[in-house]
Amino acid sequence: MRAIWKGAVTFGLVNVPVKVYAATEDHDIALHQVHDEDGGRIRYQRRCEICGKVVDYAHIDKAFDDGERTVVLTDDDLSSLPEEKSREIDVVEFVPSEQIDPIMLDRSYFLEPDSSSAKSYVLLRRTLEQTDRTAIVHFALRQKTRLGALRVHGDVLMLQSLLWSDEVREASFAALDERVRITAKELEMSSALVDSFASDFSPEDFTDDYQAQLRTLIDAKLEQGEALDTDATFGEQPEKEAGGEVIDLMEALRRSVERNAAKKKPAPKKKAAVKKEPAAKKAVAAKKPTATKEPSAEKKRRA
Repeated sequence: MRAIWKGAVTFGLVNVPVKVYAATEDHDIALHQVHDEDGGRIRYQRRCEICGKVVDYAHIDKAFDDGERTVVLTDDDLSSLPEEKSREIDVVEFVPSEQIDPIMLDRSYFLEPDSSSAKSYVLLRRTLEQTDRTAIVHFALRQKTRLGALRVHGDVLMLQSLLWSDEVREASFAALDERVRITAKELEMSSALVDSFASDFSPEDFTDDYQAQLRTLIDAKLEQGEALDTDATFGEQPEKEAGGEVIDLMEALRRSVERNAAKKKPAPKKKAAVKKEPAAKKAVAAKKPTATKEPSAEKKRRA
């Protein structure tokens, strides 16, 4: 991994030098657009509407237009902002971890100690673990002022940028205002259905089926070209019944619980087959050798 930012976590007079790394990545297969008639690549060009020339990124600035006037902002202008110059992840407060609503979480970053001594880094990590608190921090990254949550992830400090409060929309739906009557039996059956799905979350148990199927399709088309038979590649898929409104909710819950219970029911164990010995071998084993008695001392004397 390559560090995308260097700075320090600061709270009070404590300074923890760190390097910042992107903690997540996109695993989707990259596709581009082509002309359906001849397969020619479709490209987007940055063309100036005044001179008509294609412009390289090096000669592109940003601008703000209020409808009447346009203000051009160069890279030098943007880098001169005090927040952009800041190299500090400033701790604002330490809050109980459960108070952070997951809907506010945005991007995740790993923090690596960036000094010869990692003592302050380890001290902050252990303190957050012991107190079960998350640090709310303020920092600037890539021409944006950001709010973040600094918490422990395994043995690493993780910085997760947070959405600002006005970036989270309010869920206001008329349907939520309707009065709905839920019976005790329906709630009991629904809880039973939840219990039938109960498990511990293991992310590695899940795969991105669409991307796997897309890779299969690409490999098959590379091998067979346009003559590809998708039914032969993926198997003929049965048509799904159109979903309608559930009229009998209790019946749907009952059938769901029964179906899930049947899936989890362990298969009956097969009895281990007893290995029979061959008849000849058994006969030999059954017939014991006759013991030969030695002549007694008296008989020896007589002889």
